[in-house]
Amino acid sequence: MKPILLQHDLLDSVSFCVIVPTYNNQKTLKKVLDSILDYTQNIIIVNDGSTDDTFEILKQYSQLTQIHHPKNLGKGRALRNGFRKALEQNFEYAITIDSDGQHFASDIPNFISAIQKEPNALLIGSRNMTQENVPKKSSFGNKFSNFWFKFETGIKLEDTQSGFRLYPLQLLPKKFYTNKFEFEIEVIVRAAWKGIVVKNIPIQVLYDPAERVSHFRPFRDFTRISILNTVLVTNALLYIKPRDFFRRAKKKGFKKFFLEDILESKDSNFKKSAAIALGIFIGFSPFWGFQTILLFTFAAIFRLNKVIAYLTSNVSFPPFIPFIIYASLQVGSIFVSSDAPLVLDSSITLDDIQKNATQYIVGSLILASVSALSVGLISYFLLTTFSKKQIE
Repeated sequence: MKPILLQHDLLDSVSFCVIVPTYNNQKTLKKVLDSILDYTQNIIIVNDGSTDDTFEILKQYSQLTQIHHPKNLGKGRALRNGFRKALEQNFEYAITIDSDGQHFASDIPNFISAIQKEPNALLIGSRNMTQENVPKKSSFGNKFSNFWFKFETGIKLEDTQSGFRLYPLQLLPKKFYTNKFEFEIEVIVRAAWKGIVVKNIPIQVLYDPAERVSHFRPFRDFTRISILNTVLVTNALLYIKPRDFFRRAKKKGFKKFFLEDILESKDSNFKKSAAIALGIFIGFSPFWGFQTILLFTFAAIFRLNKVIAYLTSNVSFPPFIPFIIYASLQVGSIFVSSDAPLVLDSSITLDDIQKNATQYIVGSLILASVSALSVGLISYFLLTTFSKKQIE
């Protein structure tokens, strides 16, 4: 523990407040507020429509900024209103701490020390989820959340669900779409997409079954979180990852990017050629509208180079699509008979293609498989030859 004077100098060096969202936590609220007051008077309390003695307890803290919701709007809405008030009061950072007593205000100086070393980062307190009294559902939920956060952002964190956080207020997205527990996922994913550094710092945690009250409703809230992750994953695959790819390429220069990140990447020649084969297969496959999602999903599962896979999947670039469809139909006709064989001329219509849907699907899958295997093998041979020449 740092000496008190040095600790207060540290806290005074950063413009921050502490936001405390609370809903029916009368057993622990006073203890939480008193512990925070040992470190700062800049506290914003958001009473999210509590129906217990919260309002009476807060009368003892009239010197602190208070926001009272007439009814329960959800933790996300409470935090959003807290952020808005903090911005009105010109704070640069906001630390959020739950009112259920699981967090220790003595960790506040650690957040301030960390933000001084890395300004404008978004810091999430990392709890020891293996200690005694940690509910199994909390440990599972955290692992579940960590997996999807990494998939959506590429950032690996140990804890993505802790409510003890530090936010760089001015850098956060201006608009949010969620109001409940899932807000804490939306905000960190979208912050990462904006280029804000999101990282963990270790914190203490206390799970006291006698005092702690959780308002997490497993079925309803897990459903909301699952829907949100579906939206975030879709956006990541269709927009964020392609956007980041082109930004990196443009920043480095396309020629240098191609040489360093693709030809000279750390992946083995087998993995590079496998990524090429995956891109070719997805590009020829009949899964129109889902190709990008499937591409990045399989690339992540098999740990293949997403850049290489994405580039080669563009074999289905719009001008080539009619030829790919026709080639698929011709291949399919070998295995699936049709009463109305297609001829590639100006008379072909969408109805003609629909009548031959089975032929097209079978043909495109065969064409995709053969093309992927062929191009993959050729790529492996060329990459191996290229590598040997470089060594010589």
